[in-house]
Amino acid sequence: MSIEDLHLNLRNLEPSDYPRLKGLMDAVYDDIGGAWERHTIERLIAEFPDGQIVIEDDDRIVGVALTVLVDYDTFSNPHRYDDLIGNREIILNNPKGDALYGLDVLIDPTYRGYRLGRRLYEARKDLCRSMNLRAILAGGRIPNYYERADELSPTQYIDLVSRKELHDPILSFQLANDFLVKRLLRKYLPEDERSQGYATLLEWNNILYEPVERVLESRKTQVRIGAVQWQMREFASVEQVLQQVEYYVDAIADYQSDFAVFPELFNTPLMGLTDQSDQVKAIRFLAGFTERFKSEISRMAVSYNINIIGGSMIEEGEDGKLYNVAYICHRDGEIERQAKLHITPQERRDWVIDGGEELQVFETDAGRVGILVCYDVEFPELPRLLADQDMDILFVPFWTDTKNSYLRVRHCCQARAIENECYVVACGSVGNVPSIENLDIQYAQSSVFSPSDFAFPHDAVMSETTPNTEMVMFSDLDLTRLRVVRSEGSVTNLKDRRKDLFDLRWRDWSWKSGNPGH
Repeated sequence: MSIEDLHLNLRNLEPSDYPRLKGLMDAVYDDIGGAWERHTIERLIAEFPDGQIVIEDDDRIVGVALTVLVDYDTFSNPHRYDDLIGNREIILNNPKGDALYGLDVLIDPTYRGYRLGRRLYEARKDLCRSMNLRAILAGGRIPNYYERADELSPTQYIDLVSRKELHDPILSFQLANDFLVKRLLRKYLPEDERSQGYATLLEWNNILYEPVERVLESRKTQVRIGAVQWQMREFASVEQVLQQVEYYVDAIADYQSDFAVFPELFNTPLMGLTDQSDQVKAIRFLAGFTERFKSEISRMAVSYNINIIGGSMIEEGEDGKLYNVAYICHRDGEIERQAKLHITPQERRDWVIDGGEELQVFETDAGRVGILVCYDVEFPELPRLLADQDMDILFVPFWTDTKNSYLRVRHCCQARAIENECYVVACGSVGNVPSIENLDIQYAQSSVFSPSDFAFPHDAVMSETTPNTEMVMFSDLDLTRLRVVRSEGSVTNLKDRRKDLFDLRWRDWSWKSGNPGH
């Protein structure tokens, strides 16, 4: 299966999905009876539609999580699986329940390795928070126990799995997703021979639970950014660069970040693998790696369940021209691009780079974002056009050699955050590589800027790195605060523009070529 062909979509299960769901359940649960009957699933969907979640790839269901509402006090105590089942194999859902109970999580075996199970668990947690429920409970099978049953008691087996001295495909996964073992359940599912009828009672507590009121709707307001202040260094191969990229993506994803951000032209040291006497040939050599980088970074975005702003890379267009392009690799497998529009004199002179012709806001699962590569942020018209499309976060991957060059980018980023009442994430590279032409020195202090108002830090700096040091910077951004400041701030820059005096519009490039646009 090619990563380029992956198109993942998380949604609620529908009755028409049953044939595909049955196929998946029969394949995964062949040792305990296969799929639920159609009427069981249809009744479950009718009673609790929000709790039934699937991941599909095009028309194929590749993951599913089935969930019911239960009374916490009842099911946090010893019980059996049959306590959840009524007459005619009806799964008992308690509409007045104060906890979720995880029935099943299944992943198509051919899609394992993309962390889809983690994605389903996170969707359940979001549902638990949004419904203001106390916890998620689950009876977890221990399917590898039969291999050690002659020498270990169930509690000894669970203890060894908890200490990672043994691996159990279900229990190890649930422990990795912040579930705690509350007790051992005996005769939970007697027909489960692999687990010898035992199960663990697992619990994930909702620390945001408010018992006084029941929240019917909520939306995600916190977005976590992880930005890599990248060390430019000599690399012996493409594999070494990708290994370093994946190391950072893995680390940032471990902190449950929504975005991982890399700097402009972070893979430029690969020019050192070819003759640099002709810089135009050397930069075209670098462009030859871009498709592989796109594919691998997209794979990481899906596997680690994180959106990746892939810095920028040199792309050779169909017209044979070279462009400096930033890519956003979504965690659902989609890849989008934003070319650098304004080319610096050095890029134009030494590498013959051309500027792009399109500007857009990208819709993500963690806000509406824009990307401007380095020099572009020094032109205030571009962020204003993005702000007119309700941009929440502006990402600015940059590469600057000296401190005065860096300060141009920094001060413009901070101005753009104030002017457009948005967050701006500036991410740069550091280090000296004198052996590579045009890559001898770098200066950076990566930063996250906010509007300047009471809801934000007094200096409007959310986070920043140590200058000229390779490191990762994290920042939590509250998107709700942007909406508040735009409507009720001390000043309201976007609302107060004098559109009766001036306006800003994007010129249609088809008009330039003699074919007027709309």
